[in-house]
Amino acid sequence: MRVAFLVAPVGVEQVELTEPWRAVADSGASPELVSTKPGRVQAFRHLGRADTFPVDRTVTEVSADDYGALVLPGGVVNPDLLRMDEDAVAFTRAFFEGGKPVAAICHGPWTLVEADAVRGRSLTSWPSLRTDIRNAGGVWVDEAVHVCEAGPNTLITSRKPADLKVFCAALTSALHAPHVR
Repeated sequence: MRVAFLVAPVGVEQVELTEPWRAVADSGASPELVSTKPGRVQAFRHLGRADTFPVDRTVTEVSADDYGALVLPGGVVNPDLLRMDEDAVAFTRAFFEGGKPVAAICHGPWTLVEADAVRGRSLTSWPSLRTDIRNAGGVWVDEAVHVCEAGPNTLITSRKPADLKVFCAALTSALHAPHVR
């Protein structure tokens, strides 16, 4: 199974990209880095620049049909840029419409808010997104990892890098659930 990791050209929190990427690869799935622009993406360690990573495909070159699941890493700038890109928002929405697992951590749910994908769902995030999620019709919970089965797909969310161990476990479990294509 191929798993899309959707990130903006700049601002992804490095550990929220690399740890789930490793977990997905170790589980036997194939992670791919999808971005709004070709080339490399600039990761950050909180507010400082970290490593860069090569983009496998741009969001305009792919479809949700190409993947079995979507991962939305956080960082403040990353999801803020993604939510302003119509193709990234449509790509995200298509995973929900297709009933595929979606996982988001930290500020990653901002993209879900923009895609109108939190209405009627419960999820967690970095605490500053609480009001945005509630205003978009979601129920915000303060948990290390939250798995919501409302609707046709599984939504896995976590609050912060300290939650990565349980986030990655829930993500890989969802990837290997019997109903996942």
